[in-house]
Amino acid sequence: MASPLILSYIELQNAQGVESVELHLNSVKYSIAKSQEKRDTFSKAFDKPLTLGTGPLSLSVSRKRWCSCFGETVPETIELRSDEVRSKLDGEESLHARGKVSIKLRFLPQAQSGVTPPTVPAKSGAPQPITAQSVVTHSTPAQDTVRSTGTPVPVHSPPTADISPTAGTLAPANREGLRPTTEDLIRECPRFRVLVVGKSGVGKSTLINRIFGVSTANVAKDKPGEADIEQEFTSPENDRLILHDSKGFEAGDAGNYDTVKSFIVKRKKEPKIKDQLHAVWLCFQIPIPTYGERLLEDAAEAFLKIRKEVLGNTPTIVVFTKHDRLVMFMRQRMPNDPEAGQRYLQEECVQQIKDFTGENIAHVAVSSKPRYEHELRDLISLTQDMVSMSFTSPGNEVSPVPLAAAGAQRMLPILKVELSIAVGRQRYWRVMGASANFPGYTMQDCLRVIHNDIVAVWNFYDPCQYLNSEEFRKVMMNMVERVDPPASPSRIDTDTLAGGVPLIALAPVMLPLNAFLTLGKWVFAAYQGLQGVPTKFMAYIVDLTHVLEILFALTAEMRAKKLTRTAIKIAYKAYLESEWMTHTHTDIRYFRCSAKDRDDVLDKITSMIPSGDREDRVSRALQSKPSVNLERDEEWTSEEVSR
Repeated sequence: MASPLILSYIELQNAQGVESVELHLNSVKYSIAKSQEKRDTFSKAFDKPLTLGTGPLSLSVSRKRWCSCFGETVPETIELRSDEVRSKLDGEESLHARGKVSIKLRFLPQAQSGVTPPTVPAKSGAPQPITAQSVVTHSTPAQDTVRSTGTPVPVHSPPTADISPTAGTLAPANREGLRPTTEDLIRECPRFRVLVVGKSGVGKSTLINRIFGVSTANVAKDKPGEADIEQEFTSPENDRLILHDSKGFEAGDAGNYDTVKSFIVKRKKEPKIKDQLHAVWLCFQIPIPTYGERLLEDAAEAFLKIRKEVLGNTPTIVVFTKHDRLVMFMRQRMPNDPEAGQRYLQEECVQQIKDFTGENIAHVAVSSKPRYEHELRDLISLTQDMVSMSFTSPGNEVSPVPLAAAGAQRMLPILKVELSIAVGRQRYWRVMGASANFPGYTMQDCLRVIHNDIVAVWNFYDPCQYLNSEEFRKVMMNMVERVDPPASPSRIDTDTLAGGVPLIALAPVMLPLNAFLTLGKWVFAAYQGLQGVPTKFMAYIVDLTHVLEILFALTAEMRAKKLTRTAIKIAYKAYLESEWMTHTHTDIRYFRCSAKDRDDVLDKITSMIPSGDREDRVSRALQSKPSVNLERDEEWTSEEVSR
């Protein structure tokens, strides 16, 4: 008797005019969702695969047919017999045609290169035995291409891959069923759109460059005072940002007042959230007493009076620039009065704005000088808070615009961490650890989507996609294996030469000798029934986040330059050799879930990632970093250097 087929995925293509599709199987109905990208495509991956026995599989299709005056929805039924499905089964797929509609059915493999496929769970709930083989892997190019938004998308490859000992790469993930949470969010709002209004010389370019990690040459292309507000400034260095630049409200210039007003009104009417304005920064240089400077011109005053009418709920912040000039002036004039500068700022700047707006408008004083970086961080935090309040629906963990805003900024790592947690809580972290099974997916499949989500939130300038490469994924998985109790009390330290000199102090930067060689059985084992799932997921999420935190700090001065493998390797080794990782793995190793029906794993992860002493931990981890050129792009495993 033939074994039952386990259906994991269904897809309909060329379904033109179809409004909805339902799958009927075993007296249960399943809605098949329409693709947002292809209007004639419907698909669904089943987290709990369905058993196809001897009975038929039927699809209820509602198709719109047009008469001379109106449209009418007509139901149709497509039936696929079990024997027909089996007769057309090629590997794990069965393809069928009904008229112009193509139907693809994908089933779990009956056998998979040494891995016992999961079976339908028995009523007792006892885990089924899983076996897998160790895999020798080699350095290969990444298997992901990149969307213009930076979201990884799969290359055209089979949905499953050989995982025999001779396989050369990690098996591609089953992306139809496990898709990164960030993929849909970034598609809806790929870039953070901000309007910056200010006179020439007020410091807009430096402000943008510091906060968003882009070079002046790629942003400020207009001549002073001639910025075109309609032009969308983008930069390859940060593809999560769209900047609209407007000259300020100059004395006697009423034209720009009308230009800014009409532009904002037009953007408010855009139907798609990605085309709307997400934030407005009104930049005014702080006037210095006795210098004959004015804070506001007549046009600026007029605009502030109608600000609420024009901007509505668009997050708007008044940015008082060149704060350092005021601080130095007051220190010279009133050295014994440390509060003089703050009083002047409040009385001569904040109060003036309040007088014209009639309310306490959000504001912050900033300087682009390195010692005043905390002020730029305040601007980022304030903007993020206002964007989150304006663009987040009640009950949502994370929404597209706040994700774009947090991804675009490159100064405040805590926002990256917080958004990573929010994205994780929204879908996968909540269920993967302890309370759900994903039959048919390997641990590699599950970790891949988590990896993609976390990397997407951090938004490094990584045009070569090193952080999404198979090589980096392998070394992260090897790091996770260290969370298991050691086989013996001592081990050979492969990171140290005979003389006791750490390899990290030499060039090129060397990763542990086994980092690229073998991956444990757990990586390729099917998710369902695998022991130690919570531990592995916790370690991967927390370790990857901490490595990226270190990398963020390490590359703080080169955020407008391409990320290199050299920088990634240093960050990886810094965490690998730190007490931070040791304490993290010890904490995870002794963690125990108290109940299956609680989100204990999620709570534990979210308690381990945020930390009040994060900056201190990052700093200590980087104490022994080598003095090497971070812009030099070394190979992952050899001394060869690519220029």
